[in-house]
Amino acid sequence: MKNANPLSAAAAGILALAALVFSACGDSAPPPAQPAAARPLADHFPIAVGGRTVDMQVAVLPAEQERGLMERRELGRDEGMLFVSAAPQQENFWMRDTPTPLDIGYFTPEGELAEIYPLLPFDERVVSSRSARLQFALEMNQGWYATNGIRTGARLDLRALGAALKARGFDPAKFGLASP
Repeated sequence: MKNANPLSAAAAGILALAALVFSACGDSAPPPAQPAAARPLADHFPIAVGGRTVDMQVAVLPAEQERGLMERRELGRDEGMLFVSAAPQQENFWMRDTPTPLDIGYFTPEGELAEIYPLLPFDERVVSSRSARLQFALEMNQGWYATNGIRTGARLDLRALGAALKARGFDPAKFGLASP
């Protein structure tokens, strides 16, 4: 499994095809402007949780979500990874090949923190949510939620999340979010 940039292969193919068409036609018109590149998973976005700003990586694609924080030895104090589902569902996570102790917070589609669980290094037991009405999951260093007074009922800034999704090349509306 590897991290994926959702537009890199498609954008490269489109640009190569455009270059081929322009050179084959002998047209001297300039090629169309290159679309803005979508930001990769490695980029961090400032998104607030319960009033506390977190530098989040936003995992959307299945390969990104499967990889998650595997093999990551450390996270910064206020760094985490947010997993975004297309629709509400029961969330299920495990810690295969993940050496860093984490906490996971499960959020409703409205951005309300509903459940928090500890995740132990390399533990392959599945940590399932009780609710089947969750859409976002935020992994943080273990103890982060408690240390920062972030409890159930805290809110995830969905406007900032919509902006992050847009910057990554995704349509926020496909996740039930307003476009920034």
